[in-house]
Amino acid sequence: MGRISIGNVAAAVSKVGAMSSSQQVALIDEITKTQPNLLALCLAQKALGVRNGGLEHTLKMLLTCYQAMKETGLSWPVISEVEQERHMEHMVTTISFAKGFRSQKLSNRTTRKFFDAIPEQPLLSYVLGESRSWLQQIAERETEAETDKFPVMASLNIVNCIAHAMLLT
Repeated sequence: MGRISIGNVAAAVSKVGAMSSSQQVALIDEITKTQPNLLALCLAQKALGVRNGGLEHTLKMLLTCYQAMKETGLSWPVISEVEQERHMEHMVTTISFAKGFRSQKLSNRTTRKFFDAIPEQPLLSYVLGESRSWLQQIAERETEAETDKFPVMASLNIVNCIAHAMLLT
């Protein structure tokens, strides 16, 4: 069962959406201290050739996910680079495995099971919706690039890492 409610996500979306640039920078400074590896995941996008729009998308997802964590009032552990890599590898392996099926129905079912198993469904739904919207905007402008998958993968990995983090007592 998830720890981040729909209300937590809604409050996070509202707060991050209302932030000025300086408030966003202050939140990034906070993330630097409390979840540096999640921020590094976003910043690594540049090395993968992701364009500025993709970097902005990933940072927006991080800010909102982090704010949603704060909204719970719970103590969250630092998510390690090792955990990030493990969750990313699991996601990529599962999706690659599912793509290998001849049956589209079976492929979709396998992918759906992976995403259904993520405990933080409200946060996942938000990130999936925002990522879909961002990709649609790129497609409408006909400015798609192969690297556009990286911000989506990073955003989903942020959710997955948060969802499987063991809370501090």
